[in-house]
Amino acid sequence: MFPSRLKYVSLGVLVLQTTSLVLTMRYSRTLLGEGPRYLASSAVVSAELLKILTCLLLVFYDHSFSVRALNRVLNEEILNKPMETLKLAIPSGIYTLQNNLLYVALSNLDAATYQWPTESLGGPSSKPLSAGSQLVGVIAVLIACFSSGFAGVYFEKILKETKQSVWVRNIQLGLFGLVFGLIGVFVYDGERVRESGVFQGYNSLTWTVVALQALGGLVIAAVIKYADNILKGFATSLSIILSTLISYFWLKDFDPTSVFFLGAMLVIAATFLYGYEGKRPAINHSKV
Repeated sequence: MFPSRLKYVSLGVLVLQTTSLVLTMRYSRTLLGEGPRYLASSAVVSAELLKILTCLLLVFYDHSFSVRALNRVLNEEILNKPMETLKLAIPSGIYTLQNNLLYVALSNLDAATYQWPTESLGGPSSKPLSAGSQLVGVIAVLIACFSSGFAGVYFEKILKETKQSVWVRNIQLGLFGLVFGLIGVFVYDGERVRESGVFQGYNSLTWTVVALQALGGLVIAAVIKYADNILKGFATSLSIILSTLISYFWLKDFDPTSVFFLGAMLVIAATFLYGYEGKRPAINHSKV
C-alpha cells in the first residue's frame, strides 16, 4: 500500500509542479522590467546545484545526520563505482539540453501552446502569440519532447535495475548536469557573463523558477522509481489541461479551439483507461 500511495502522491505533486513551472517560467521570461533579463543557461545551472544540495541533505537525513555515513555513501556509490556513475552522463546531458530548450520555448510561446501546439505555423493567417518567433518555440518543444522520452526510459531502466536510492542517483545526475550546464553558460553566454555576471537579472521570481525546476527533477525521479515513465507522461498531459485553464482564464494569452478540446478529452480518457483495473473473471474450479 505504501509504494502505491507514493506513486499517486508523487504523480499529483508532479502535475502541480509542472503546471506551476510552465506558468512561472513563461511569466518570468516575458516580463518586461528594468535591467537585463536573466540568463536561461544560468538558471539551469542554479537548478542543478540546488537539486544536488537538496539530495545531499536527504541522504544526510536518511543516515541519521551522520557525516561519516554520508561520506561513506558518496564514496561507495559514486566515487568507487565510476562506470555506474558514467551511465548517468547520457540522460543528464539530454535533460540539460531539454531544460535549456524549455526556456527558449517559453520565451517564444504562450504557456498552453508550449505544452501542446495547436495553431498552424508560417501561414498568412497565423497570428504570433508572443513577440518571439513561434516557429523557434515549437521546434524547441519538439526537440525537448523527443529527447525527454528517450532520457526518461533510459533513466527508468537505471533506477529499477539497481538498489541505489533515488537521491544518490539524482546526485549523480546533477553532477553531470552541473558540468554540462556550466559548459553551456560559458559557450553561449560567456560574453554576457563577463559583462554583468552569472546572476544578472535575477529576482525573487527567477529564484522561484529555479526552485520549481530543481523540485521537478526530484519528483520526476520519484515518479519513475515508484511508477513508470508512461505515468510520468500522463502527469505532463494532465498539467497541459490545467495550464490551459489558467492560461485562458487568468493570463488570457490562449484561445483554445475545438481540436484542442478534443485532444484534452483524449488525454483524460487515456489517463483513466491506463489506471483502470477491471475485475478479473472468476475461475470455475469445478470445470478444471
